[in-house]
Amino acid sequence: MQYKRLRFGKGFRVALQVRRVQAAEMVIAPGDREGGPDNRHRGAEQWLYVVAGSGLAIVEGRRQRLGPGSLLVIERGERHEIRNTGRTLLRTLNVYSPPAYDGDGEPRAAGA
Repeated sequence: MQYKRLRFGKGFRVALQVRRVQAAEMVIAPGDREGGPDNRHRGAEQWLYVVAGSGLAIVEGRRQRLGPGSLLVIERGERHEIRNTGRTLLRTLNVYSPPAYDGDGEPRAAGA
């Protein structure tokens, strides 16, 4: 068993990981964004759950508004960007299968 209390501080942090799944917390300041037209996870699906705040997901050119309780699945290889469109921090819990980042938060190569 692993346990961690999530604090949702600044930026992106890997929280926990087991062999095939990884959880990370991501915090985006108002007006900021993560990702962009070339951002994709070639080897992993990403499940993004909005804990607090509001934003906009752009996945393969399709737009989806995000708010507390929103759950979004970004499939393997889909280009995506997450924007904070609100006045408060956008706090999300992200689950990757298989793990997409190393312990320092750097992207892993597909299949690594």
